[in-house]
Amino acid sequence: MEPADFYSGIVVDAYAKLKSSSFEFGPYIDFVRAAGEPALEIGCGDGEPMLDLCAAGLDVDGVDSSADMVRRCRENAVERGISTRVHHQRAESLDLERRYSSIYFAGPTFNLLADDRTATRALHAIARHLTDDGAALIPLWIPDPTPAADLQVSRAAEDGPAVELRYTPLSETYDREARTRTTTSRYERITPSGTESADREWIIHWHTPRSFVALCEDAGLEVVRLVDDETNADASDTSTGFTATVRNASG
Repeated sequence: MEPADFYSGIVVDAYAKLKSSSFEFGPYIDFVRAAGEPALEIGCGDGEPMLDLCAAGLDVDGVDSSADMVRRCRENAVERGISTRVHHQRAESLDLERRYSSIYFAGPTFNLLADDRTATRALHAIARHLTDDGAALIPLWIPDPTPAADLQVSRAAEDGPAVELRYTPLSETYDREARTRTTTSRYERITPSGTESADREWIIHWHTPRSFVALCEDAGLEVVRLVDDETNADASDTSTGFTATVRNASG
């Protein structure tokens, strides 16, 4: 299965029920208001935080590589009475009709692009879809290995009467040279009539501040800010969570 197709089937249901936190939409509202509209959220998933930005009156489109997530997002928009555009495309092959004053990833979704080649293609696509004076916001993350004690340990949530969704990380490889963490995981829906399961490889490909700046340069983008998420100062070689603001180098 392609990494871009990770979120499909039972995984989409498990994501909605088992995600450990929600996005704070305030920083994304601030970014879009500063950079301008229209805006594009890449990796919009089931609509968080994009639909909150739309509810605040902002013109925000969404795009996601998962057809199931796009369907769920559209359903959530209808349920909330929100009119928006949600596209089913991969970040590395975006081909949308609009250009955007602001493009952003909600959280470190960019890390789901499985290698530098795919990440560079996504940056090229962002450059093509930005207006001349537009900006993109890209949060990034360097993960630790999953503790051995957490492997084979399940998390579960109810999904209706007598139905349980379960997530279990089974094993993991952590390749510092390739900057890639691959976690083999099992998703299960347990009902009185039986169990549905799917095994998936969750790939996190990370970037250092230095390597990300180099990728942006290759894509014709200029990093205008690179901020450590903890200190709010300039990111350094020791930063493990940082957010980049980029523009077209010719803009």
